[in-house]
Amino acid sequence: MKLDRIDTPAALIDIPRMQKNIARMQAHMNTLGVAFRPHVKTTKCIDVVRAQIAAGARGITVSTLKEAEAFFAAGVSDILYAVSIAPSKLPRALALRRQGCDLKLVVDNPTAATAITAFADQHGETFDVWIEVDTDGHRSGITPEQDTLLEVGRILHENGIKVGGVMTHAGSSYELHTPEALAALAEQERAGCVRAAERLRDAGIPCPAVSVGSTPTALAAGQLDGVTEVRAGVYVFFDLVMHNVGVCGLEDIALSVLATVIGHQADKGWAILDAGWMAMSRDRGTSKQPHDFGYGQPCLLNGTPLAGFVVSGANQEHGILSSSEEGAHVDDIAQRFPIGMKLRILPNHACATGAQFPEYHAVSADGSSVEWRRFQGW
Repeated sequence: MKLDRIDTPAALIDIPRMQKNIARMQAHMNTLGVAFRPHVKTTKCIDVVRAQIAAGARGITVSTLKEAEAFFAAGVSDILYAVSIAPSKLPRALALRRQGCDLKLVVDNPTAATAITAFADQHGETFDVWIEVDTDGHRSGITPEQDTLLEVGRILHENGIKVGGVMTHAGSSYELHTPEALAALAEQERAGCVRAAERLRDAGIPCPAVSVGSTPTALAAGQLDGVTEVRAGVYVFFDLVMHNVGVCGLEDIALSVLATVIGHQADKGWAILDAGWMAMSRDRGTSKQPHDFGYGQPCLLNGTPLAGFVVSGANQEHGILSSSEEGAHVDDIAQRFPIGMKLRILPNHACATGAQFPEYHAVSADGSSVEWRRFQGW
């Protein structure tokens, strides 16, 4: 199907851009000599994941058990569930392992570790559990020098649970925008996670895997001594936040929202689109960065960005396209963007925008598209 026949709003994947992004990341990991385990929460799409695995990815990372179940059903068995496990979810995790899924769990506190050991003992099973390490104070995890790290390791190890490794995510990298700062955080991430693994090993607790990753630090890393694998997710599509961070150009962003011009407010210099925050998401991540893209960057159907314009506002089903210069007014807005005209809108955050849609329209270089299903839920 050609783009001009697709109902709007719709999520589009530019296949050539996606393939280029996949190849770029995989080549960098190959050069650094580490395995690559992509995070599939961005796409939740088996067609995309198959392309990542074909390029050389080893296993996947998920953020929900729904993802683990869906991708295991599609034939992917090496799965890291990279969110500290809630004890109430252990029966679902056990069901996956009993079906043959090599599911790895994550903990970052003694309570969850104790719950795993009790559950495993009750059911006569074991689990592969990784410990989350906090290397930048961004979110969750145990800092490398905390006593809690060894406490959690001992609870698991001494009760027959395999400590499969340590993992960290330098999420604060999204707040940076210079190569020097990104490289420094990548090294901080590496050194902290390697240090945590060393402490566990020195305490007699085997810790084979050392897993790091965020899209910015993965691309900025110059060396990964002591690391066994890297995880990253949004790199497959990129987005405007990543553009502001400095790891991609606008021409690399593979996800966009197809929208139609449905009206004008000529006195305000606005064109009204049928893609509001229900399509673009409410994510305004670029508002905290050097360049604010509003709710998205409009492009022509061929992907060329429309310089000087931005989706400046959004209601539930309405987007407002206007000048990107504060106070500027576009007098010929109706002529430049006639009713019925279709545009592609680049998103602030690919994960959040993708989550608004049940499917993607994957667009080939010749402009034709096919439907790729994505799944939702937890």
